[in-house]
Amino acid sequence: MKDEVRKILQELGEDPSRAGLQGTPDRVEKSLKFLTAGYNTNIDEVVNGAIYKENYNEMVLVKDIKIYSLCEHHLLPFVGKAHIGYIPDKHIIGLSKIARVADMFARRLQVQERLTSQIVDALQEKVKPKGVAAIIEAEHFCMMMRGVEKQNSTMVTSAMRGIFLSDLRTREEFLNLTK
Repeated sequence: MKDEVRKILQELGEDPSRAGLQGTPDRVEKSLKFLTAGYNTNIDEVVNGAIYKENYNEMVLVKDIKIYSLCEHHLLPFVGKAHIGYIPDKHIIGLSKIARVADMFARRLQVQERLTSQIVDALQEKVKPKGVAAIIEAEHFCMMMRGVEKQNSTMVTSAMRGIFLSDLRTREEFLNLTK
């Protein structure tokens, strides 16, 4: 990867041997590996057995989970927050695991639409709740720094499964709590 970064720097008209750029190929490689670390893990590793039997059957919501991802079209960041809720069915998941699931999928080359769906699908499959819902609000640097250059725009996506689709009251409760 370092050799390719040097080539990119040259294509940009830079001299990769100048003082400020000498360590750049190594830093870029480390940075990209960190930002895409989600490829090196799976849902079982993230959850790590933290699913517990519990007779709680009301909504569980974790709001304002900060997410960082890279747009797969331009390799530019998008940053924002995720709101993830579920209705347990005899089992709950460790609170931090919800944020870790979001991070696992965000730390891959992504589009926000897929990221939102991957989070709810993974939680639905692993926890088997009555339903899962997620809303992600993010700012996309590919839209802010290039192209249309709209700095104050936010993309909002949602994905819902189970009772969040079949019961309007549950959906409305989730939407009201995430405002």
